[in-house]
Amino acid sequence: MNDKIISVRNLEKHFDSGKMKALNGVDQDITAGEKVCLIGPSGSGKTTFLRCLNLLEHPTGGHIYFEGQDITDPRCDINKVRQQMGMVFQQFNLFPHLNIMKNITLAPMKLKGMNKTEAEHRAMELLKRVGLAEKANAYPRQLSGGQQQRIAIVRALAMNPKMMLFDEPTSALDPEMVGEVLDVMTQLAQDGMTMVVVTHEMGFARQVADHVIFMDGGYIVEQGRPEAVFENPQQQRTQDFLRKVLK
Repeated sequence: MNDKIISVRNLEKHFDSGKMKALNGVDQDITAGEKVCLIGPSGSGKTTFLRCLNLLEHPTGGHIYFEGQDITDPRCDINKVRQQMGMVFQQFNLFPHLNIMKNITLAPMKLKGMNKTEAEHRAMELLKRVGLAEKANAYPRQLSGGQQQRIAIVRALAMNPKMMLFDEPTSALDPEMVGEVLDVMTQLAQDGMTMVVVTHEMGFARQVADHVIFMDGGYIVEQGRPEAVFENPQQQRTQDFLRKVLK
């Protein structure tokens, strides 16, 4: 399958009244089923690019098309579009006063009109998939960081999205918990989910990505298959970055 799910054209994002240019005319296509990893130094524009894809950041200029629909058009119902784009953040953002089952079923019932039985059945299927079925009645504070992030992934999947966006999903975790989250993401990739991942986990990017994008200064400096970007980078800036992070 090679249908474009996202097309980005001349994307710009400026902060501080235009003094800080986080994105400078970025163009990119993402096809259905593709796994894209964004890498680069802090402040390079990776997270801003990701957050623009579902308008959590509103672009200063340019257009973003989701399945052919211009989501930057003010007439677009962005909340409807966001239901098709699961988002997982650095912080887990679970509701502390709700147990895990209610955290997962709240949005499908409220936004998609699922009945409680259907929503809970789907939630249990997903909890089993990530090895946390026994935590359905627990509260977020009773779970480790790695478990909470796996629940955050499940909560996004419960909406049956067409694609998943991950913003450095392991950066807030203790090192020993990183693997359990990356394992879930790897399985998701193998199942064919379209994924865009901002990550500092170079091993994950090399193993899972179909396409790696290296950003710096709000530009896409280099992109390609992981073996090309990691093993034979063409740009000096990419070479310098990888030399530091792949020590």
